[in-house]
Amino acid sequence: MAGHGKETSIAVDINARGQVVGVIEDEDGKQRAVMYDKVLRELGTLGGSDSFTKGINADGVVVGSAQDGAGHWRAFLYRHGEPMRDLGTLGGRSSYGTGINAAGQAVGFADTSDDNFHAFAAGADGTMVDLGTLGGDISYAAGINARGEVVGTAALADGYRRAFLYRPGVGMRDLGTLGGRSSAASAVNDAGLVVGASEMPDRRWHAFVHDGGKMLDLGAMIGYGNSYATGINAAGHVVGTILLGEERRSFVYRDGKMLVHQAGKGLYLTNAINDDELVIGATFFSKRYAAATMQSDATPVVPKGSRDFIALMGFVVTAAIGAVLLRRRYRGIELSKGQMLRM
Repeated sequence: MAGHGKETSIAVDINARGQVVGVIEDEDGKQRAVMYDKVLRELGTLGGSDSFTKGINADGVVVGSAQDGAGHWRAFLYRHGEPMRDLGTLGGRSSYGTGINAAGQAVGFADTSDDNFHAFAAGADGTMVDLGTLGGDISYAAGINARGEVVGTAALADGYRRAFLYRPGVGMRDLGTLGGRSSAASAVNDAGLVVGASEMPDRRWHAFVHDGGKMLDLGAMIGYGNSYATGINAAGHVVGTILLGEERRSFVYRDGKMLVHQAGKGLYLTNAINDDELVIGATFFSKRYAAATMQSDATPVVPKGSRDFIALMGFVVTAAIGAVLLRRRYRGIELSKGQMLRM
Protein backbone atom coordinates (compact mmCIF):
# COMPACT_ATOMS: atom_id res chain seq x y z
CA MET A 1 0.00 0.00 0.00
CA ALA A 2 1.60 3.27 -1.04
CA GLY A 3 0.57 6.75 -1.98
CA HIS A 4 1.29 8.38 -5.30
CA GLY A 5 3.10 11.66 -5.82
CA LYS A 6 2.67 13.69 -2.67
CA GLU A 7 0.11 11.30 -1.17
CA THR A 8 0.85 9.65 2.15
CA SER A 9 -0.35 6.14 2.86
CA ILE A 10 -0.81 4.91 6.41
CA ALA A 11 -1.55 1.35 7.45
CA VAL A 12 -3.32 1.17 10.79
CA ASP A 13 -3.75 -2.57 11.30
CA ILE A 14 -3.07 -6.01 9.83
CA ASN A 15 -4.78 -9.33 10.54
CA ALA A 16 -3.58 -12.93 10.40
CA ARG A 17 -4.62 -13.21 6.75
CA GLY A 18 -2.26 -10.39 5.84
CA GLN A 19 -5.12 -7.99 5.09
CA VAL A 20 -4.01 -4.43 5.75
CA VAL A 21 -6.27 -1.46 6.41
CA GLY A 22 -5.30 2.17 6.43
CA VAL A 23 -5.79 5.57 4.92
CA ILE A 24 -4.39 7.47 1.97
CA GLU A 25 -4.15 11.22 2.40
CA ASP A 26 -3.53 13.45 -0.61
CA GLU A 27 -1.67 16.73 -0.63
CA ASP A 28 -4.91 18.62 0.00
CA GLY A 29 -5.57 16.66 3.18
CA LYS A 30 -8.40 14.49 1.87
CA GLN A 31 -8.44 11.07 3.52
CA ARG A 32 -9.70 7.83 1.99
CA ALA A 33 -10.11 4.60 3.95
CA VAL A 34 -8.46 1.69 2.14
CA MET A 35 -7.90 -2.05 2.43
CA TYR A 36 -5.04 -3.96 0.82
CA ASP A 37 -5.76 -7.62 0.11
CA LYS A 38 -3.68 -8.44 -3.00
CA VAL A 39 -5.21 -5.31 -4.51
CA LEU A 40 -5.76 -1.86 -3.03
CA ARG A 41 -9.44 -1.08 -2.53
CA GLU A 42 -11.06 2.12 -1.31
CA LEU A 43 -13.85 1.57 1.22
CA GLY A 44 -15.82 4.71 0.43
CA THR A 45 -17.64 6.99 2.86
CA LEU A 46 -21.11 7.45 4.34
CA GLY A 47 -21.97 10.16 1.84
CA GLY A 48 -19.26 12.69 2.71
CA SER A 49 -15.77 13.27 1.37
CA ASP A 50 -13.37 11.65 3.88
CA SER A 51 -12.91 8.40 5.76
CA PHE A 52 -10.22 6.48 7.63
CA THR A 53 -9.79 3.06 9.23
CA LYS A 54 -8.57 2.05 12.69
CA GLY A 55 -8.65 -1.73 12.86
CA ILE A 56 -9.46 -5.06 11.23
CA ASN A 57 -10.26 -8.41 12.84
CA ALA A 58 -9.48 -11.95 11.73
CA ASP A 59 -12.69 -12.15 9.69
CA GLY A 60 -11.81 -9.04 7.71
CA VAL A 61 -14.35 -6.76 9.42
CA VAL A 62 -13.04 -3.19 9.47
CA VAL A 63 -13.75 -0.41 11.96
CA GLY A 64 -13.14 3.27 11.33
CA SER A 65 -14.84 6.61 10.77
CA ALA A 66 -16.35 8.27 7.71
CA GLN A 67 -18.10 11.51 6.97
CA ASP A 68 -21.80 11.50 6.22
CA GLY A 69 -23.57 13.79 3.77
CA ALA A 70 -23.71 16.58 6.35
CA GLY A 71 -19.96 16.37 6.96
CA HIS A 72 -20.25 14.75 10.40
CA TRP A 73 -17.89 11.92 11.30
CA ARG A 74 -19.57 8.60 12.06
CA ALA A 75 -18.09 5.33 13.33
CA PHE A 76 -18.54 2.51 10.84
CA LEU A 77 -18.16 -1.23 10.37
CA TYR A 78 -17.28 -2.56 6.93
CA ARG A 79 -17.21 -6.04 5.45
CA HIS A 80 -16.19 -6.62 1.84
CA GLY A 81 -19.22 -7.02 -0.39
CA GLU A 82 -21.51 -5.22 2.04
CA PRO A 83 -22.28 -1.51 2.40
CA MET A 84 -20.50 0.49 5.11
CA ARG A 85 -22.64 0.43 8.28
CA ASP A 86 -23.08 3.62 10.31
CA LEU A 87 -22.91 2.77 14.03
CA GLY A 88 -24.72 5.95 15.04
CA THR A 89 -23.95 8.15 18.04
CA LEU A 90 -24.85 8.55 21.72
CA GLY A 91 -27.33 11.31 21.03
CA GLY A 92 -25.01 13.84 19.38
CA ARG A 93 -23.87 14.31 15.79
CA SER A 94 -20.53 12.48 15.55
CA SER A 95 -18.78 9.26 16.51
CA TYR A 96 -15.39 7.64 15.88
CA GLY A 97 -14.54 3.93 15.68
CA THR A 98 -11.17 2.97 17.17
CA GLY A 99 -10.98 -0.79 17.76
CA ILE A 100 -12.54 -4.18 17.02
CA ASN A 101 -12.22 -7.69 18.44
CA ALA A 102 -12.54 -11.17 16.95
CA ALA A 103 -16.28 -11.29 17.63
CA GLY A 104 -16.89 -8.09 15.69
CA GLN A 105 -17.50 -5.91 18.75
CA ALA A 106 -16.38 -2.34 18.06
CA VAL A 107 -15.33 0.47 20.38
CA GLY A 108 -14.73 4.17 20.03
CA PHE A 109 -16.18 7.42 21.29
CA ALA A 110 -19.27 9.38 20.36
CA ASP A 111 -20.94 12.71 20.98
CA THR A 112 -23.66 12.76 23.61
CA SER A 113 -26.77 14.92 23.65
CA ASP A 114 -25.10 17.35 26.09
CA ASP A 115 -22.19 17.93 23.66
CA ASN A 116 -19.62 15.85 25.51
CA PHE A 117 -18.22 12.58 24.23
CA HIS A 118 -18.20 9.15 25.84
CA ALA A 119 -16.54 5.84 25.15
CA PHE A 120 -18.82 3.29 23.56
CA ALA A 121 -18.92 -0.42 22.79
CA ALA A 122 -21.06 -1.76 19.97
CA GLY A 123 -21.99 -5.41 19.56
CA ALA A 124 -21.92 -7.26 16.27
CA ASP A 125 -25.50 -6.08 15.74
CA GLY A 126 -24.32 -2.47 15.94
CA THR A 127 -26.11 -1.55 19.18
CA MET A 128 -24.06 1.20 20.85
CA VAL A 129 -23.62 1.17 24.65
CA ASP A 130 -22.36 4.19 26.60
CA LEU A 131 -19.47 3.09 28.85
CA GLY A 132 -19.65 6.20 31.01
CA THR A 133 -16.73 8.06 32.61
CA LEU A 134 -14.73 8.08 35.83
CA GLY A 135 -16.77 10.95 37.24
CA GLY A 136 -15.91 13.61 34.68
CA ASP A 137 -17.51 14.69 31.42
CA ILE A 138 -15.61 12.74 28.76
CA SER A 139 -14.13 9.37 27.90
CA TYR A 140 -12.87 7.55 24.83
CA ALA A 141 -12.13 3.91 24.13
CA ALA A 142 -9.00 2.77 22.31
CA GLY A 143 -9.17 -1.03 22.18
CA ILE A 144 -11.14 -4.16 23.02
CA ASN A 145 -10.08 -7.78 23.54
CA ALA A 146 -11.79 -11.13 22.94
CA ARG A 147 -13.35 -11.04 26.43
CA GLY A 148 -15.05 -7.73 25.70
CA GLU A 149 -12.73 -5.80 28.02
CA VAL A 150 -12.29 -2.23 26.83
CA VAL A 151 -9.44 0.19 27.49
CA GLY A 152 -9.15 3.91 26.95
CA THR A 153 -9.04 7.18 28.82
CA ALA A 154 -11.68 8.92 30.94
CA ALA A 155 -11.96 12.13 32.90
CA LEU A 156 -12.15 12.25 36.68
CA ALA A 157 -14.40 14.68 38.51
CA ASP A 158 -11.44 17.07 38.86
CA GLY A 159 -10.86 17.07 35.09
CA TYR A 160 -7.68 15.00 35.03
CA ARG A 161 -7.77 11.97 32.75
CA ARG A 162 -6.91 8.40 33.60
CA ALA A 163 -6.36 5.14 31.77
CA PHE A 164 -9.30 2.82 32.34
CA LEU A 165 -10.20 -0.83 31.98
CA TYR A 166 -13.89 -1.56 31.45
CA ARG A 167 -15.22 -5.07 32.14
CA PRO A 168 -18.74 -6.05 31.04
CA GLY A 169 -20.98 -6.37 34.07
CA VAL A 170 -18.40 -4.69 36.30
CA GLY A 171 -17.86 -1.25 34.86
CA MET A 172 -14.98 1.17 34.43
CA ARG A 173 -11.89 0.97 36.62
CA ASP A 174 -9.24 3.68 37.06
CA LEU A 175 -5.81 2.12 36.40
CA GLY A 176 -3.98 4.91 38.18
CA THR A 177 -0.68 6.55 37.25
CA LEU A 178 3.07 6.29 37.83
CA GLY A 179 2.97 9.19 40.28
CA GLY A 180 1.68 11.95 38.03
CA ARG A 181 -1.83 13.26 37.56
CA SER A 182 -2.86 11.67 34.29
CA SER A 183 -2.56 8.52 32.19
CA ALA A 184 -3.95 7.04 28.97
CA ALA A 185 -4.42 3.45 27.76
CA SER A 186 -3.98 2.49 24.12
CA ALA A 187 -4.34 -1.31 23.78
CA VAL A 188 -5.25 -4.53 25.61
CA ASN A 189 -4.51 -8.17 24.78
CA ASP A 190 -6.75 -11.17 25.39
CA ALA A 191 -5.00 -11.91 28.70
CA GLY A 192 -6.05 -8.48 29.98
CA LEU A 193 -2.62 -6.81 29.86
CA VAL A 194 -3.06 -3.09 29.22
CA VAL A 195 -0.51 -0.70 27.71
CA GLY A 196 -0.35 3.06 27.46
CA ALA A 197 1.48 5.98 29.04
CA SER A 198 1.42 7.80 32.36
CA GLU A 199 2.51 11.21 33.51
CA MET A 200 5.36 11.14 36.04
CA PRO A 201 5.81 13.44 39.05
CA ASP A 202 8.25 15.53 36.97
CA ARG A 203 5.57 15.88 34.23
CA ARG A 204 7.38 13.60 31.77
CA TRP A 205 5.51 10.64 30.28
CA HIS A 206 6.49 6.99 30.61
CA ALA A 207 5.17 3.97 28.74
CA PHE A 208 3.58 1.34 30.95
CA VAL A 209 2.10 -2.14 30.97
CA HIS A 210 -0.58 -2.94 33.57
CA ASP A 211 -1.15 -6.57 34.60
CA GLY A 212 -4.42 -5.97 36.45
CA GLY A 213 -2.72 -5.44 39.78
CA LYS A 214 0.12 -3.01 39.19
CA MET A 215 1.59 -0.70 36.58
CA LEU A 216 5.07 -1.58 35.32
CA ASP A 217 7.13 1.49 34.37
CA LEU A 218 8.64 0.76 30.94
CA GLY A 219 9.91 4.32 30.64
CA ALA A 220 12.21 3.77 33.62
CA MET A 221 13.76 0.83 31.76
CA ILE A 222 14.38 3.11 28.78
CA GLY A 223 15.94 5.72 31.03
CA TYR A 224 15.34 8.93 29.12
CA GLY A 225 12.87 10.95 27.10
CA ASN A 226 9.10 10.66 26.95
CA SER A 227 7.72 7.31 25.91
CA TYR A 228 4.35 5.77 25.18
CA ALA A 229 3.30 2.21 24.46
CA THR A 230 0.94 1.72 21.53
CA GLY A 231 0.53 -2.03 21.02
CA ILE A 232 0.72 -5.45 22.66
CA ASN A 233 0.38 -8.96 21.26
CA ALA A 234 -0.84 -12.25 22.73
CA ALA A 235 2.62 -13.02 24.14
CA GLY A 236 2.66 -9.73 26.07
CA HIS A 237 5.31 -8.14 23.87
CA VAL A 238 4.92 -4.35 23.85
CA VAL A 239 5.88 -1.76 21.25
CA GLY A 240 5.96 2.00 21.39
CA THR A 241 7.70 5.25 20.61
CA ILE A 242 10.20 7.43 22.47
CA LEU A 243 10.23 11.20 21.98
CA LEU A 244 13.69 12.69 22.36
CA GLY A 245 13.28 16.36 21.61
CA GLU A 246 11.99 16.34 18.05
CA GLU A 247 13.55 12.94 17.41
CA ARG A 248 11.61 9.69 17.64
CA ARG A 249 12.92 6.24 18.48
CA SER A 250 11.13 2.90 18.64
CA PHE A 251 11.17 0.36 21.43
CA VAL A 252 10.17 -3.26 21.88
CA TYR A 253 9.69 -4.81 25.32
CA ARG A 254 9.72 -8.60 25.12
CA ASP A 255 10.59 -11.41 27.51
CA GLY A 256 11.60 -8.95 30.23
CA LYS A 257 14.09 -7.08 28.05
CA MET A 258 13.87 -3.58 26.60
CA LEU A 259 15.17 -3.05 23.06
CA VAL A 260 15.66 0.56 21.96
CA HIS A 261 16.59 1.59 18.44
CA GLN A 262 18.61 4.69 17.72
CA ALA A 263 17.20 7.16 15.21
CA GLY A 264 17.40 5.76 11.70
CA LYS A 265 17.92 2.21 12.98
CA GLY A 266 14.35 1.42 13.96
CA LEU A 267 10.89 2.82 13.28
CA TYR A 268 9.99 6.48 13.43
CA LEU A 269 6.53 5.51 14.67
CA THR A 270 5.23 2.24 16.08
CA ASN A 271 1.58 1.34 16.51
CA ALA A 272 1.08 -2.40 16.72
CA ILE A 273 2.71 -5.79 17.03
CA ASN A 274 1.00 -8.93 15.77
CA ASP A 275 1.26 -12.49 17.00
CA ASP A 276 3.85 -13.29 14.32
CA GLU A 277 6.14 -10.76 16.05
CA LEU A 278 5.89 -8.23 13.23
CA VAL A 279 6.10 -4.65 14.46
CA ILE A 280 4.02 -2.33 12.33
CA GLY A 281 5.15 1.26 12.03
CA ALA A 282 6.71 3.88 9.83
CA THR A 283 9.91 5.60 8.89
CA PHE A 284 10.03 9.23 7.81
CA PHE A 285 11.83 10.72 4.83
CA SER A 286 11.35 13.42 2.20
CA LYS A 287 8.76 15.04 4.47
CA ARG A 288 6.53 11.97 4.20
CA TYR A 289 5.87 8.92 6.30
CA ALA A 290 7.05 5.69 4.70
CA ALA A 291 5.53 2.42 5.80
CA ALA A 292 7.88 -0.01 7.49
CA THR A 293 7.96 -3.15 9.59
CA MET A 294 10.55 -5.02 11.62
CA GLN A 295 10.70 -8.21 13.66
CA SER A 296 10.31 -7.72 17.40
CA ASP A 297 13.68 -9.36 18.12
CA ALA A 298 15.58 -6.96 15.86
CA THR A 299 19.02 -6.14 17.31
CA PRO A 300 18.81 -2.81 19.13
CA VAL A 301 21.25 0.06 18.81
CA VAL A 302 22.26 1.54 22.17
CA PRO A 303 21.24 5.21 22.12
CA LYS A 304 23.84 7.86 22.80
CA GLY A 305 23.93 11.63 22.86
CA SER A 306 22.17 14.58 24.41
CA ARG A 307 19.72 14.29 27.29
CA ASP A 308 18.29 17.74 26.74
CA PHE A 309 14.68 16.72 26.22
CA ILE A 310 11.34 18.45 25.95
CA ALA A 311 8.20 17.28 27.69
CA LEU A 312 5.15 15.94 25.93
CA MET A 313 2.36 18.49 25.83
CA GLY A 314 -1.03 17.08 26.81
CA PHE A 315 -1.65 13.37 26.55
CA VAL A 316 -0.23 10.64 24.36
CA VAL A 317 -1.87 9.25 21.25
CA THR A 318 -5.25 8.27 22.66
CA ALA A 319 -5.61 11.45 24.68
CA ALA A 320 -4.64 13.52 21.67
CA ILE A 321 -7.58 12.08 19.77
CA GLY A 322 -9.92 13.31 22.46
CA ALA A 323 -8.42 16.79 22.41
CA VAL A 324 -8.90 16.98 18.67
CA LEU A 325 -12.53 15.95 18.98
CA LEU A 326 -13.09 18.91 21.30
CA ARG A 327 -11.94 21.14 18.44
CA ARG A 328 -14.02 19.05 16.00
CA ARG A 329 -10.96 18.36 13.87
CA TYR A 330 -9.15 15.14 13.08
CA ARG A 331 -5.77 14.69 11.43
CA GLY A 332 -5.31 11.03 10.58
CA ILE A 333 -1.57 11.21 9.93
CA GLU A 334 -0.77 12.81 13.26
CA LEU A 335 -3.16 10.91 15.50
CA SER A 336 -3.80 7.57 13.82
CA LYS A 337 -3.08 4.59 15.98
CA GLY A 338 -1.80 2.82 12.90
CA GLN A 339 1.17 3.45 10.71
CA MET A 340 2.18 3.08 7.08
CA LEU A 341 2.97 -0.26 5.57
CA ARG A 342 4.63 -0.12 2.20
CA MET A 343 3.51 -2.92 -0.08
